Amino acid sequence: MARDKPRFAATVLGVAFAVALVLIQMGLFRGILQNASISVEKARADLWVTSRNTANVDYGQPFPASYVNRVRSTPGVLRADNLIVWIVRVGLPSGSTELAIAYGLEDFLRWGLPWSLSEGGVEDLRRGNNAVLDESAQTRFGAFNVGDHREFQGRRLKIVGKARGALSFTTTPVAFIDYHLLQSLDPMNLSGRTTYILVRLEPGADPSAVRAEIQRRLPHNDVYLSHEWAERSRAYWLDTTGLGLNMFVTVFLGCLVGVVVVAQTLFTSTMSHQREFAVVKAIGGGNAEIYGIIVRQATLAALLGFSLGGLATLAARPMVSDLGLKMILDGQFLAVVLAGTVGLCLLASSVSYRRISRLDPAVAFRA
Repeated sequence: MARDKPRFAATVLGVAFAVALVLIQMGLFRGILQNASISVEKARADLWVTSRNTANVDYGQPFPASYVNRVRSTPGVLRADNLIVWIVRVGLPSGSTELAIAYGLEDFLRWGLPWSLSEGGVEDLRRGNNAVLDESAQTRFGAFNVGDHREFQGRRLKIVGKARGALSFTTTPVAFIDYHLLQSLDPMNLSGRTTYILVRLEPGADPSAVRAEIQRRLPHNDVYLSHEWAERSRAYWLDTTGLGLNMFVTVFLGCLVGVVVVAQTLFTSTMSHQREFAVVKAIGGGNAEIYGIIVRQATLAALLGFSLGGLATLAARPMVSDLGLKMILDGQFLAVVLAGTVGLCLLASSVSYRRISRLDPAVAFRA
């Protein structure tokens, strides 16, 4: 088929389109899901204490801040601090307002939040009415610089730093504010209260045992291992937004396009070369040899199509980044897509094989 350039080119382009569709959609899907739990994964906490039935990290529900003392006295706990994650309204210079997800801690450095800064530092958060905003906030808030001011819940705060990579599933901007300052911004809901307790365990402590003891001491709260809480936060958005079904349909359509294109072009090419395959059979070649030829054609189309689709996807990454989105394409994911591409192309080639396997060698001698 490689000699039949138009058909071969059509096959490769069909595979490339399918691969690019799957890579882009799944890459975006993985990036969005990572945003849903990235703060959980980056925080240096082994356990998270939440209010009962909290759905995900962005939607914390207040409970008494004094509960942290029960956690701190639990055997096996090295450190425990309150964390507030709360939605606040931010006034912009234009006169409009936007929402932000504010993280409030007494000591951000201890817990590794924020995990990356492009300007400024979190040390200044304890020195007045200050805030650190993630760079992505410029999409909603407009351009801002360190030293600028914005109104949070009606109070004027100074921007003392820019974080990088602190994103939310809903693309709502993320801010970092001193714990006590954040409480004072919404005293009706947050005075004397918190939304999470971060727990770091002593070296060698049994996480399950410590978790069980904290749960016993706080029977009206939930206690999660860090990875469990991250999974729960991601699962919430999958279950409530239909994102999982949407991605399944997209991947299915991409695979269907690839299989149909490869099956059709391979079948057409194979049928146009029946005489050549008949000659192979006439001189003693078996079905295995013929299938080997078809398999090589399908594999070559898969590899070239994957390469073109991968290049197209990489070319699209800067445009996706400019839109404030993240596309995750790691080696393991690419390997899975490559294996799937080859597998589907081989599956598509079986249509041609079934037809050729029944071919009469006498066809080679007909006029």
